[in-house]
Amino acid sequence: MDAQRQQLIAAVRAAAADGRTLRLRGGGTKDFWGAPLQGEVLDTRAYAGIISYEPSELVVTVRGGTPLAELEAALAEKGQCLAFEPPHFGPGATVGGMVAAGLSGPARASVGAVRDFVLGARCINGKGEDLTFGGQVMKNVAGYDVSRLLAGSWGTLGIITEVSLKVLPVAPAEATLMCTGIGQKDALDLLHRWGGQPLPLNASAWVRDTTAQPVADYLFVRLRGAVAAVQSAVGKMSADAAALGAQVHVMDNAEASQDWRASGEQTLQFFEPPSGELCLWRLSVPQTEPVLDLPYPQYIEWQGAQRWLWAPATAAAQLREAAQGVGGHATLFRASLLGGATDKAVGVSTPLDAVQQRIQRELQKQFDPQGVFATGRMGI
Repeated sequence: MDAQRQQLIAAVRAAAADGRTLRLRGGGTKDFWGAPLQGEVLDTRAYAGIISYEPSELVVTVRGGTPLAELEAALAEKGQCLAFEPPHFGPGATVGGMVAAGLSGPARASVGAVRDFVLGARCINGKGEDLTFGGQVMKNVAGYDVSRLLAGSWGTLGIITEVSLKVLPVAPAEATLMCTGIGQKDALDLLHRWGGQPLPLNASAWVRDTTAQPVADYLFVRLRGAVAAVQSAVGKMSADAAALGAQVHVMDNAEASQDWRASGEQTLQFFEPPSGELCLWRLSVPQTEPVLDLPYPQYIEWQGAQRWLWAPATAAAQLREAAQGVGGHATLFRASLLGGATDKAVGVSTPLDAVQQRIQRELQKQFDPQGVFATGRMGI
């Protein structure tokens, strides 16, 4: 494996010497995200494999090119998991791509994001230097936590060759409540109330099903934790929802598990483009923010903190104003089927302010002074 790492180092150094730009790519399952892709592709999948795994220590160290499915299967054999439920968006997703994208699934609001589980990382910077940050234990950082900085960097700071991750045991008990007939305002109020109580609330999703006859609103909540805690919470939360007129049903765990995975992987019906002109927008707002005054149907996750909607690219200013008005931001997550790269001209992400831009530029200068790694995807 050292030979494959040396090949990556040599490729970066050669690009730096020739003035070429490289685009880092694992499985390519998230190529849809960000501004139009540029640069010569450098495939990272050859550097793969689990280096060490200590179930009793809840730590795994794995190479960046390792298939994400392979890592999850190894953890499942020991009754453990990646608690943040990273989306794959395709069968070829890699561990390095998972960290570089920094995307989390339904449980993110309760357990934390990808970066919260990164203990250490090894990367190759734009000068072809082999760098190591952090370690393989829970408390290992003195000073700036560079390893977690790589989470969400989208390949703009370096090649993530190895990463050490904190893993967690699978919860002993789980239950999903489906509450039918509860509107968005009441659903958010309930979630905010439950969030202030000692309940094992792990994930939530609210959606209006416009294909049903008649149209119906649904709130789904997933509970995870000790058996007694989950059983107690099912009774209390069912009563709270019923008091608002909702019909409450405890779903079969196997069926619910498929639905939660479909939610994270965006294969639910909501995520099918309603028309070829609409883009999928992601609004990140404070968790306790009430209903946003927007004319677009929404799918709401993370106890209110993440709100998805379909709207044209021309609605960018309206959506960003609404999100920024409550201290959040809006991202064009998927371009429309017809617009493609043209849609992204409105800007994929909310523009950074002057201070954030300066920090971003300085970080880029330290990691990649010659601009080897393509940064256009993030608009920098």
